[in-house]
Formats: sequence, C-alpha cells, structure tokens
Amino acid sequence: MKPLPPSLPVRPGPGPHAVLLVDDESQTRKWFARTYGQEFEVWLASSAAEALDLLAQRAPAVAVLLSDHRMPGGDGVGLLTQVRQRYPHIARLLVTAYADKDVALAAVNQGQVQHILEKPLDEATTRAALRAALAHGQPSALTPGLPERRATALRETLGFLAHEVHAPLATVRGYLQALRERHAAAPPDEAALAHLVQRHPGELEHLIEAAQRRTDYAQSLVSSFVQSARDAWQPEASAPLRASALVALLRDEYPFEGDEARWLDCDLQQDFDLPARRDLLYLVLCTLVKNALLALRSAPAAQPRLRIVLGRVAAGPGAPAQPCIDVVDNGPGIAPDILSRLLREPVTTRADAGGSGMGLLLGQRVMQSLGGTLTVHSAPAQGTTVRLLFVRPDAARETT
Repeated sequence: MKPLPPSLPVRPGPGPHAVLLVDDESQTRKWFARTYGQEFEVWLASSAAEALDLLAQRAPAVAVLLSDHRMPGGDGVGLLTQVRQRYPHIARLLVTAYADKDVALAAVNQGQVQHILEKPLDEATTRAALRAALAHGQPSALTPGLPERRATALRETLGFLAHEVHAPLATVRGYLQALRERHAAAPPDEAALAHLVQRHPGELEHLIEAAQRRTDYAQSLVSSFVQSARDAWQPEASAPLRASALVALLRDEYPFEGDEARWLDCDLQQDFDLPARRDLLYLVLCTLVKNALLALRSAPAAQPRLRIVLGRVAAGPGAPAQPCIDVVDNGPGIAPDILSRLLREPVTTRADAGGSGMGLLLGQRVMQSLGGTLTVHSAPAQGTTVRLLFVRPDAARETT
C-alpha cells in the first residue's frame, strides 16, 4: 500500500467531508484545487489505483469522489463501481469529455453516480453539484445503515396507515349506510327535496358530525404517512418536536366519541424532545389511545379515566433516567395469558370491532427503530399502562 501523498491535507474534519478528484491531467488537478479549495477540502489523485490506495487509508473522511472517465490504467466508471461496493457512503460524480449514451448508461447502472459532469468543467455547475453531493452524502455516511432504517421506518408507517385508517373509514361507511336507511321517498309535489327521517331528535346531525370527525382523522393519518415518505428520502433539518406538542396534536385531531375527550387527562410537566418527527410517533400514540378507549368502552368504570404522562424513568437498577410517555387507563385490564403474547404475536380480544392485534406490534417495531422500547403492564381489573421509553437525548439523536 502506498503512503498518503505528502500534499494531502491531514487536518481532522467532522466525519466525511473531503472532495476527492481523480484525474490523470496535472493541470486539471491544479485548476480544480485552486478553484474549489477555498470552499471544500480538496484531495487529489492521478489514477484509479492511487485513489483506491488513498481510500483504503482515509475513506471515512471522504464525502464526494469525482473521477475522470478516461484515464490510463482504468476508467472512471470502473473506479466508481468499486467505490460503490467498498465505500457506499461516498457520493460519486463522473467527469467525462466523451458524454455519449453508453458512458452515461454505464455510469448510472454500474457506478450509481449522482451526477455526470462534462469537460471542460463549468465552475458554477460543478460547484452546485459538489454542494448537492455533500448534502446528500453526509447524513448516510455519519449514520451507517440510515437509508435502510429509513426504508424500514417507511414500511412500518405504511403498515400503521393500513391498520389505523381502516377503523375510521369503516365507521364512516356505517354512518353513510345509516343515512341511506333514513332516506324516505319525497311526495310528488316535493320531488326536488331530500327527505331523511330521524329516529330521535338530533340523530342526523350526530351522524354527519361523527362521520366528519372520522374523515378528518383519517386524513391526518394519511398526511402523516405522506410526510414520513418525504422525510425518509429527503430529510429536512427542523426544530425538534416536543412530546407535549405531540400530545396536543392528538387532543386536537383524535375523533373522540361523546364525552370521551373528558376522560383524557394529561400530565405534561416533564417535557422532552422526541427523536423523530410527528408521523411515526403520532400513529403510535393514536393506536394506544384507541386501544385504551376501546377497553374503557367494553367495561366502563364508574369514572373512566385515560391519562397521558410525560416522565423520566430508569430502564433498570443503576441505569440513567430516560424520557418516556405513559398511556394509562383504568379499564378492565388484560388477562395474563393474553398479556404474555401481546408483543410477540397478533392477538386481540376485539376482533368483532375490527381489531387485528397488530397495533402494539407495529408500535413496538417503531420504538425499536428509534432505539427505544414499548412495554405493557396490566392486570385484570387494574387497568393498563403502555410505556414508550426513549433513548436519552445525549445518547442518540438520530431522526428516522
């Protein structure tokens, strides 16, 4: 293995940050370093072999690689292909004076390049391509496996969407069927008017308002999924979401029935930043609230109570305190045989109400993807507590 070139900068950088140009023309290398060296940390190599030697020693510091296509001893597409296989965190750009169809296809299919630049390089175009490549390459380099985790998170959100949106839409369908059943034929002289027959005062208004609430809720779930899809592949820096803000969103958007909103009590004093945007955690929290409300409806207590508590607890003896969200109800509780299976397989006691048993499993997967855990504590006639336990902010700040 060759030693590092004497002219190679060795000052430390914040993870992957350097731009490596590979070109056999010395004048091109000098011009590139002079033109872009003020904005970027530029490294130079005169051949594919020299570039691979350099990467073998310093690949973690390289964020972007530009390679000329035609060079003695190896072409740029071949180099980019090897770099893709060995160092997938590096963004790859191809520079060529022979921008024909075959080169472009090979570059895309074999090297998975982000951009193809033509010689002579246009300064503004090249600078923009370098900036875009750095912005694209650094997040995945700093967090290995992040694209895969984002794809997993996206699949989990889609699973949540399919699971959660079924219930409100099925309810809306039921309300529409009820309105259809209450439709009565109009007298001949009032053929232009619609006639709906109420079984008791205010019934029709209730059906319409309830259907609207559930439609709005379903729309909010779909919006969460769309946001998740955007963030998965084009994450934008944004202020962290506070746990209290997530609870406020739920209080505003969840379609509570009757007096159910009054059952909800929130203790938000120990607020904290969440490790993800609202999409996934909003769906998790909605699922937990829905499960608690179904339990309270099935065996209503004298004073039904649902509490959401923001707190900090230690995962074990001697462990540091971690932020958590507890969803607590005073419903009938969960039988021990069901509780033992709840987070291992789909199990539900409310299949007649559309339950599939997947909600908690999906919530558990989301929490695991964030580095946290989901636990359930319950006993017959003693209610249920579901805890979302997050990693400490100073231990991990990764967004999915």
